[in-house]
Amino acid sequence: MPVSPGLVAPVEVRQGAVAIGGRPILRGIDLTVAPGEFLALMGANGSGKSTLVRAITGLVPLTSGSVSLFGTPYADFRDWQRIGFVPQRSTASSGVPSTVWEVVASGRITRRRRFLPLSGQDKQAIADAIEVVGLADRASYGISQLSGGQQQRALIARALAGEPDLLVLDEPTAGVDLSNQRALADALRVLKSRGATIVLVAHELGPMEPLIDRAVVMRDGRVAYSGPALDAGNGHDHHHPTAGTHDHVPHVGSPLDELGGGR
Repeated sequence: MPVSPGLVAPVEVRQGAVAIGGRPILRGIDLTVAPGEFLALMGANGSGKSTLVRAITGLVPLTSGSVSLFGTPYADFRDWQRIGFVPQRSTASSGVPSTVWEVVASGRITRRRRFLPLSGQDKQAIADAIEVVGLADRASYGISQLSGGQQQRALIARALAGEPDLLVLDEPTAGVDLSNQRALADALRVLKSRGATIVLVAHELGPMEPLIDRAVVMRDGRVAYSGPALDAGNGHDHHHPTAGTHDHVPHVGSPLDELGGGR
């Protein structure tokens, strides 16, 4: 999708390449995500889609090429509060008992000064994020009391609490039942209506499909298709999982980890 004159692309990758242990993972990636666009990154396991979002968010470095965020080269980018990230197969549970409200409140750290109490604006943003994902009636519940799908929604609320302009989600519906997939879709529909840019990694779109502006299908570390989601889902079998392939990437710390409490 082209970027209109006068607008800055939230994400721009030029000839991006990533190699892990000498093995090429991404090759010659050119990708521009337009302001307000809902982009789906699809492909089989091992196709490079999760590696691409990790490169975009700084979790894995490029071997060559460049990434710019909101018109700023990655090395110079400092406005991390503008970006929300929900990682793959994450869990909201931890060794420390926390309520849904506390987990979501931790996402507000990107907008607060250290050691200062929550302001009224902070509390409103937290409450709004919990409402958007449909967990208002469970805000006081322990996070471990929630189902896996509800925990995933709480993690999305944590990202939303920072009021990001760009939200990146790495397979948020993996292992999530249909009712929670629909709830996730409802939450992202609200965010999209507010003008946010969304990048979603997925094997299948399910209830998300009507929201997608463009699908990018990855194959063997390259962009194999870019266009309407319906076209990507019909007649293109390469975005389905392939048995025996994996997209394992070593964890590399990034500013998002520090700001988001380990997200």
